[in-house]
Amino acid sequence: MTLQETMALLREKGTEQTRKTWRNHGCQAEMFGVKVGDLKEILKKTKKDHSLALDLFLTNNADAQYLAGLMADPKQFSKGELQTWAETGTWYMVSEYAVAWNVAESQFCVDLCEKWINGTDAKLQTVGWSSLCSYLLYEKRDEIDPWLIEGWLLKVEQNIAIAENRVRYAMNGFLIALGSLSLNYCLQCQEMAQRIGKVEVNLGNTSCKVPNAVDYLEKIKTMNQLGKRKKTVKC
Repeated sequence: MTLQETMALLREKGTEQTRKTWRNHGCQAEMFGVKVGDLKEILKKTKKDHSLALDLFLTNNADAQYLAGLMADPKQFSKGELQTWAETGTWYMVSEYAVAWNVAESQFCVDLCEKWINGTDAKLQTVGWSSLCSYLLYEKRDEIDPWLIEGWLLKVEQNIAIAENRVRYAMNGFLIALGSLSLNYCLQCQEMAQRIGKVEVNLGNTSCKVPNAVDYLEKIKTMNQLGKRKKTVKC
């Protein structure tokens, strides 16, 4: 399918109710207001098309960028293209999901995330932590240097209270993702979450809540889901 045909499909699927929902979640970008389920239906028609995904992302339309994230092939990205996606995602659902999924499944994940979470740009920090969340759960990830993990944990504990709004949310998600890898990490992350205390995040005009890392990890442990990994982090 062409870019024009795909954008026409997106326009057709958009509704005012969904636009209102996305605005309540903080989206201020151009959008048609397409439900994620409808984006997946469009994906069945377009199939995986990396070139089209790159063109969709360049439109700066929120729906098109999310669809691009689902459509893209993480293995075909250059490091520069992922950097551009991280910098130009239109809102958090694009940055923390569509972009982060592709970073996580790329060969550049750890290098890019290290740069971003150690930088000063809050948007890139959020993409970095969100990408690491997915990377930890990805079946094909490389083994991670334990010293890197310890450094990430220390950064979370020292900075989560003073970090920007969505960075705090992503850091909390990182604790949950890491804790879900094994019993040892589960206990370590639960202990850290208890020291950190309640994580406050402004989630806009929504009923969404910040997951409590201690309780969430306890549920994963009780369900014998520790160590479970994913063939793909895209969903």
